Amino acid sequence: MKKIFTLTLLFSLFQLTAQNFTRRDSLQGGMRFERSCYDVQHYDLNIKINPEEKSIVGYNEVTFDVLQDTKKIQLDLFENMNIDSIIFNKKKLTYKRDNDAVFINFVSALPQNSSQKLRFYYSGKPLIAKNAPWDGGFVFKKDKNGKDFIGVAVQGTGASLWYPVKDSQTDEPDKGATIKVAVPNGLMNVSNGRFKGSEDLKNGYTRWDWEVVNPINTYSITVNIADYVHIHDNLNGLDLDYYVLRENEEIAKVHFEADVKPMMNCFQQKFGQYPFYEDGYKLVETPYLGMEHQSAVAYGNRYKKGYMGRDLSGTGIGLSFDFITIHETGHEWFGNSITSKDIADMWIHEAFTTYSESVFLECTKGYDEAQKYINGQSKNVQNDKPVIGFYGVNKEGSGDMYYKGALMLNTLRHITNNDSKWWAMLLKYSNTYKKKIIDTKTVIDFFSQELGHDMTPFFNQYLKHTTIPVLVLKKHKNQFKYKWQTDEPNFEMPIELEINGKRQRVLVTNEFQISPIPVVSIPDEIKVRTDKYYIKVY
Repeated sequence: MKKIFTLTLLFSLFQLTAQNFTRRDSLQGGMRFERSCYDVQHYDLNIKINPEEKSIVGYNEVTFDVLQDTKKIQLDLFENMNIDSIIFNKKKLTYKRDNDAVFINFVSALPQNSSQKLRFYYSGKPLIAKNAPWDGGFVFKKDKNGKDFIGVAVQGTGASLWYPVKDSQTDEPDKGATIKVAVPNGLMNVSNGRFKGSEDLKNGYTRWDWEVVNPINTYSITVNIADYVHIHDNLNGLDLDYYVLRENEEIAKVHFEADVKPMMNCFQQKFGQYPFYEDGYKLVETPYLGMEHQSAVAYGNRYKKGYMGRDLSGTGIGLSFDFITIHETGHEWFGNSITSKDIADMWIHEAFTTYSESVFLECTKGYDEAQKYINGQSKNVQNDKPVIGFYGVNKEGSGDMYYKGALMLNTLRHITNNDSKWWAMLLKYSNTYKKKIIDTKTVIDFFSQELGHDMTPFFNQYLKHTTIPVLVLKKHKNQFKYKWQTDEPNFEMPIELEINGKRQRVLVTNEFQISPIPVVSIPDEIKVRTDKYYIKVY
């Protein structure tokens, strides 16, 4: 388990009771004693996937440390999957299923500070996604040559959809995982980490073995099955590996060359060394659009620029790079390395990763193009519900965590008003919480400390409310007055104005202040730099 920093922010009671959360939600999203009493150290997943039957059979061996004496622990496996047996010290354990939770009973209490291991045998047909990666499940397709092309994506839905696991972002295996997957001969499985070898099982199947030495999000553990071709490259000692369909080998070589090395150079400069250096970096072609599977990034953008050939910013700038390559790789730093304790705080993943798109553009095309791109994304913000979701019930917040979150960070950059300090601060943030699990309060405390000012009202306004700060400007005699209109009390934020062509930086609060600068007409003589701040002006 990565060290968890601080407590999560709590929503008010009326917000929680207004939602119809179920026991299943609490079992999946909560941290009762049966989950918190132990710390996963390693997963050893050994399975066979039958494409014709769309089925899985095998086991997951779970190595864990006992944090408190206990006779019961909770693992998770979707209830449509079969439990064949759970073996501990060569004996079968009893268990009780409750929705997707599996409560495992031990004959005698496991002592605190001991290391234990159990093997969970299972089988069944996992859920098939209707529209991956937006809903969880497997994808079974065929390539142009009629060979199986299979992948899985389960973020939000839960890794227990297809294998037994402690299905919580609060606990990642400290010592990584091994993923051994047998598939029909003629196919290859590509999973996370390093390839450790393959073995012909003499039954029509070949097992492909992979090993991850870093902690890993359980939803990031993956399988990718196809007639793959392997392309290898290297960047200053970092292995770059691409697994693509045989028919796409030549186009993939050219396509990935255009973005991957410039992206890696940029991200390592701004966010620090690639966090999973020991496991290498892979792009793996998938039958769905993409997903940030750690060290095995799922790629399904069909070798197009933009987002399936579209520019989500509406500026045209988004067609200069492959969106899936850049965005999903950004998650290696923000989401896979820095992980949110609860998916209610998934903005920690998505806001910083969406911001990384404009960081890449700034590295390759300059500040102005990057700012046009990120401001173009504002048209995608819905302001429909809070960015932060509900804690303890596996409930994300608004999809605004992407664009609104990125625009909030761009605003924070211009509040900082010192690019050298901003990039140093962002790098320090990435390095400070590298391979750690954090929450919203941790992020706020970090930036408050770095900026020397309590940033809680700032973050709360963007993350907990559906409105953004409104700058109120009013004529006052031959001058003007100004204030912020916000849901958060004690909100203050500096902003840059252009008054009669001259730039002025003023600190605005919730109380009207009178400017000493004479003006005749507010709209004509005062320009608000809304390109630097995600705000409204009234």
